[in-house]
Parts: sequence; structure tokens; C-alpha cells
Amino acid sequence: MTTYRVGVDIGGTFTDIVLLGSDGTIHTKKISSSVDNYARAIVEGLVEVFREQGLSGTDIEEIRHGTTVASNAILEHKGARTGLVTTRGFRDVLEIRTLRMPRLYDLTWSKPEPLVERYLRQVVDERVDAQGRVERALDPADAERAIDRLLAEKVEAIAICLINSFANPAHELMLRDVVRRKAPGLPLSVSYEVLPEIKEYERTSTTVVNAYVMPVVATYLRALRRGLDEAGIPARLLLMQSNGGLTTDVAAAERPMNIIESGPAGGVVGGQALARARGLDRIITFDMGGTTAKAAMVEEGEVTRAAEYSVGAGIMIGSRLLTGAGYILKVPAIDLAEVGAGGGSHVWIDAGGSLQIGPESAGSTPGPVCYARGGEVPTVTDANVLLGYINPSHLVGGALKLDAARARAVFEAKVARPLGMTIEAAAHGAHQIAASNMIRAIKAVSTERGRDPREFSLFAFGGNGPLFACGMAAALGMRRVVVPPSAGLFSSFGLLYADVEHHYARSFRRLLRKADLGEIEAAWNELAAQARAQLAVEGFEGPRARLRRSAALHYQGQSYELVVPMPDGPIDATMVRLLEEGFGQEHEKTYGHRAGPDEPVELVAMQVVGQGLREGPSVPERVRATRPEPVPPPPRPAWFGGAHGWVETPVLRRSDLSMPRTGPLIVEEYDATCVVPPGARAHLDEGGSIVIDLA
Repeated sequence: MTTYRVGVDIGGTFTDIVLLGSDGTIHTKKISSSVDNYARAIVEGLVEVFREQGLSGTDIEEIRHGTTVASNAILEHKGARTGLVTTRGFRDVLEIRTLRMPRLYDLTWSKPEPLVERYLRQVVDERVDAQGRVERALDPADAERAIDRLLAEKVEAIAICLINSFANPAHELMLRDVVRRKAPGLPLSVSYEVLPEIKEYERTSTTVVNAYVMPVVATYLRALRRGLDEAGIPARLLLMQSNGGLTTDVAAAERPMNIIESGPAGGVVGGQALARARGLDRIITFDMGGTTAKAAMVEEGEVTRAAEYSVGAGIMIGSRLLTGAGYILKVPAIDLAEVGAGGGSHVWIDAGGSLQIGPESAGSTPGPVCYARGGEVPTVTDANVLLGYINPSHLVGGALKLDAARARAVFEAKVARPLGMTIEAAAHGAHQIAASNMIRAIKAVSTERGRDPREFSLFAFGGNGPLFACGMAAALGMRRVVVPPSAGLFSSFGLLYADVEHHYARSFRRLLRKADLGEIEAAWNELAAQARAQLAVEGFEGPRARLRRSAALHYQGQSYELVVPMPDGPIDATMVRLLEEGFGQEHEKTYGHRAGPDEPVELVAMQVVGQGLREGPSVPERVRATRPEPVPPPPRPAWFGGAHGWVETPVLRRSDLSMPRTGPLIVEEYDATCVVPPGARAHLDEGGSIVIDLA
């Protein structure tokens, strides 16, 4: 009997669903997102696939899901009414922050409003020093008073974060017990349990964000579970985390801070898996959908991760120095750069008469003008229809009819005529500006991290990624573009490659050369025991439970650290030398230099990742789509800039590239369109990916 695993990714415009059978068959579905209730689109989409393919809910083994519910709650300030208990003197940490400015020389910039209003922040008179010694004990009556005041304000969640609790959590645990006694069902976030690390703002912010979204995420997951059960789909539900690993729905409800940026992670994990299989050591993933475009880096087979990131900061492009716009989360996450440029991004003219793209988007409702759903503002998709890149009649295999004439009339009236340009020149200008905006994201994860993009292949997916990829790669001097199978739904497909992961970290500051190595090994073993215990609860034991260690290090006196993988083995003098050398190499990669061998290296934090592995491969070596490839339409004119103008361009199916072909050509599929420019050469590799070598 064939069983199926499901990958579901919710975007601002479409919800993508992929069913992968144990026999390698793939069923796909792309439907409009139900913004009022994201769970509804998932259930309805699955029911449609069942009806089309003759399947039932009992055929589903598990559902893997990437969601933006938590990040949307923060962006829209629709989280829980949250109270905070902290140490006297630290009530305003959420407002003081780290004094970082995201916009240099901009005197009008103001900090985002704290997620906890000041009157909902209570202080207790206690003090623990950085070594964990109690300098002033917490009075139980003081703890009761603080909790009573928050409960009187009818808070919906409570965060507890005391200074230096990472070194001694006794006072936090006392407050936790008071909350559980007085309000047993109230969502509660305790910093020692969610982030036992130094840096009071980062720890407080992370603890607060976790509490703020707990009720929202729990409500969403309950609604999704109820909808699946009512539809006769009893499969287990796994959530993608920001770090690229999976977690159970129970764990996600308790630690929603780990799924804030779960949406973009699936495609990066899938890109990593395919890159390893194809022997590509270095790729930059490029995911362009209807609302945003995102870039990430995979180097030597490993996804680049950031130790912290900001949520609600708007476009995430840029230097590590220009931070502070959003709410900091100090949890591991795939190092992504994001820009507000997608197929639905508005094309508009600013007050100075310059053409601009986004960040506002038409979304799924009303959508681009060509969707004929009431949209009146031209978009990037409208420009691509006018350039001949997108089928002027339909998208999504004919399910979405397009009105190219309406798009042309609106684009001419609102863009071309005001600029005094021909329609094709204006549309191509919009296409190029969108591409230049997205190139900023690629540079943010490569050039600004000390890497040369010319040494990488561009791995393009999303509904619009393959359409823009070749032009962007050429502008960056990159020589190869790879477009995976089911490119438009690849973020969902990538979820199927992920493993269950749990990340644990603990601050442990020691100079490596002077440290008690036995003390360090004992502390690391404690973290490893936590990871093994959690994996065992979820049924992962023996060879199915794998641990990976890493260390956050810096030169003594530095404020920021770099994370270095740590090989297996005892913590001895040899391990110290390996860590110091690994840190020196990473410092040189990132900053272009390293200190001399006598410069002391300090351990800042120890980290353990517990991975729960499937029995057998995550995805069969050979997969086959059940959706038949339609007969391609006849060639159509496409505009390739002033150098080429209008060119009669063949429109192909993916399978037509089994023999290499030279561009220009357009590969038209159910979920995406790939544009190969003049002079580039495209072919299919053994895994069904389109490989494009640029001239």
C-alpha cells in the first residue's frame, strides 16, 4: 500500500501542497491562500487532491507544515496581552534595547513599540551575580505581589526574565511556580527554560516574543488539527522551524519562538539536499513568490545559520551592523535576506518621477491587474505578461485565467505614458528594477558575509524565481542556474527533506586555554542528555538519534561571536586546538583577517542539536509527477532588452530539455515559468533539474 507524506507551505498569495508517495509519485496543488483562516485552505486543498487522485485521509502518514502565523501576529501586533516580570532596575530593557540603529543618519526613525506595555511590566527585588551567586534573595511575598498585579490586569500570557538567571534560575523557578499555582492554564514563558544565555535584551526579547505568540499559535494549531480530523486525516503534524529542522505541533505550541520564520526554511533545506546529491558544494538559494524574494547560502553542503535575527523588521537585507528595526529573537535560524519584491509587488512612480517596485503587494486578493479580480495597480507579474515571459492566457496549468489586454491598458496608463516610454521599455524597466532589488538580497548573504557570489551556483525556485534567475545571475557574474523539479512548490517539497531537530544552548564563558576541560565536558554532556531525552519521547533512539555539537567563540574582548562546528571526541587539548583553528578560519572567511596564534579565544556558549532521523531516505532517489505535461503552446514573441528586442521564442515542456537546448526559450510548467535568455544553454540533469549554463 502506498502511503504519502505531505508538505504544505503558506505564502502571501498561494498555499502550496505537495504529496510524496512511498513509491516516488508526487501530487501537487496550488490554491489561493485563505488569509482570514490559513488552516481552511490547507484542509480544502488536501480534500481537492484526494478527490482528484482517488486518495483518502488514511493514506497520509504525516503532514509537514511551514507557516507564517506567528510572524504575522508580530507584524500586525495581534499577539496576546502579555505581562513581564523582571529584576528591579531592568523594567525598560525592551525599550532601551541595544542602541543599534537600522538607518544611519535618519533622525526621524523611531523604535518599534514594545510588545509589552510599561504598566504590564512588574519588577521584583532580587539580584544574582554573573557567576550565579545570590546577592539578594527573592522574597516570596514580593513574587506573589508581582504575579497578582499582572493577573489583575487580565493578561493572556506571562514572560519571566530576571538578570543573570542563566547562571542561577532559582528565582525564576520560584516565580514560575507562583504562576502555575495561581493561574494553572495561563501560557508562561521562562527565560531559563527558553534561552539560558547571556545578554539581557536578547534574552528578554526572545522570552517576551515566545509568550506573545503562544496563544495565537496554539489556537491556530488546534484549529488545523480539528479541521484535519473532521476531514478524516489523522496524520501526525510536524512544523518547520526557523533553523531548518522539524518539531512536533505540541513542541511548537510550547516554544513558538522556534517557528517564527518557518515559512522560507523548507526551500533552503530542499536546496541543500539536492545540492549534496548533485555534488554542488556552493549554492545560493533564491526563492521568489508573489510577495517577497528570499536568498540564503549553502556552503560545503551546510546551510548558513544566524545565531539571532529580527522579526517585524521589514525587509531583512543588510549588514549585520545595521540592526535594531524589529524584535530580536536569539534562536538559531537559517541566515536569510529578504526583499519586498514578488510577482504581486506594485509598480509605481514616486514623487520624483522614478519607477519603483514594492514593497506593497497586491497579494492574492485582488492580485495583479491581469488576474481580473479588481486590481488597479500594475504589478511585476503584469510586466512579465507584457514582455511575453508569462503565458498571456493563463497560469497554474490553466486554473487561473489572465486578462493580458487589461494589464496592457492599465500599465500603459499608469506607467508607460507618464514616463514617456513604450510599453515594452517600461515593462522591461520594471523587470530590471525588481531584479536589482533582489540582487541586494543575494549580496547580503554572500558579499556581505565575505563570500564571492561568482563561486556559487544560483538555485532558483518559487513561482517567479526561475523567471528572474538568469538575468540576476548574469549581473552577478554567476555562471550556472539550477531550477529544481516542482520549482513553484519547492518550499513545500523541501519540507519533505527535513529532519526533526531540537536545539539546546547554554552560556559558558571560559578562555579555552585556561579552562577546566572536565567542567566544560560535563556541561556539554548535560545538554546532550537533554537532547537525547527529548528525542526519546518522540520515538527517536539508537541510530535514529544523532547529536551535533558546536561552539560560539570570539577573541577575548570582542562583543560578537561566530559559531564553529565541533567534531566528536573528548574535550582535551587536541579539541581546544581544533576549535581555535576552526574559529580562526571562520573569522578570516567572514571578516577577511584573523588574529595571530597567541590571541586568546574565548568560549561564549555551547550548543547541541539533537536530530531525529527517518528510517530510510527522506525522499526516494527517483520521483515522478503524476500531473501530465500539457502540450506546449506555439512560440511567442518575448522582449529581451534593447540588445535583442522582440524575439520569437520557443515554449517548451521540462522534458523537452532531455537534449540540451540554446536560448532564448521559455519552459512553461503548472507551477512556474523558467526564462532562458539568448545564448544560454539549458539541459536536464539525472534528477530532473534544469541546469542553465550562462554564456
